[in-house]
Amino acid sequence: MEEEKQPIIVIKKKVGHGGHHGGAWKVAYADFVTAMMAFFMVMWLMNSNEKIKEAVAGYFKDPDGAGKQTGSASAGQGDALNISRDNMGNLKDQLEQAMRKMPDFQQLKDQVAMTVTGEGLRIELLETEQGMFFESGSAKPSASGEVLLSMLSEQLGGLPNSLLIEGHTDSKPFAGDGSYTNWELSSERANSARRLMETHGLRNGQVAQVRGFADRKLRVSEDPLNPSNRRVSVIVKYMDPPAAPAAETGAPPAPKPAGHGKPAH
Repeated sequence: MEEEKQPIIVIKKKVGHGGHHGGAWKVAYADFVTAMMAFFMVMWLMNSNEKIKEAVAGYFKDPDGAGKQTGSASAGQGDALNISRDNMGNLKDQLEQAMRKMPDFQQLKDQVAMTVTGEGLRIELLETEQGMFFESGSAKPSASGEVLLSMLSEQLGGLPNSLLIEGHTDSKPFAGDGSYTNWELSSERANSARRLMETHGLRNGQVAQVRGFADRKLRVSEDPLNPSNRRVSVIVKYMDPPAAPAAETGAPPAPKPAGHGKPAH
């Protein structure tokens, strides 16, 4: 009877869903998604054209666009330049390096002159007796002229600076009845260079002026018929400093001058 009175103990085990495993898997998954996104971005950029590549590179170098105001935006092949009066020579060096990579560099090196002037960087395409950048007596660029102007467009198109394009001739009178002169020829050659450069890389509105000087600004004044007087000049203007915000003085506006009373009837 004593054995029958012993209590029966029932042990119930609480079944749970296991312990907390932490959030490490979330971090690993996020890293995986980020890596996949970066992979697809790289694949997209590899199949993009050069302008898109330069634009993406320029964004990461200057994401807030401050370079447009200070003149330090990316240029040409993506190399950052601080375009100012103190170091415009950096752009000159970059253009010279780009020229050395051209297949016809040895033939063209004596026909291109670059000078840092008070107006900006002056790039002059000089004609010789052996080489011409335009067909004789015409505003149509030659094959070498197209190649060189295209290269300049690619290098200068990424700059925030504006450009001037000039046309010059020698003093030999233009053959004909006088209705078409060196004035027309120099102006049309400069405008032809503008059209070609805008097609091959210059941004819209980058060219500020197109000038034709005929033979009024000879490069070799002592020899007016010298072939180098026939040339097209591209001037990269200095960047204007950003305008300073107007100072707030807090002074009240100036009082208006007192009137002289009502007019007499």
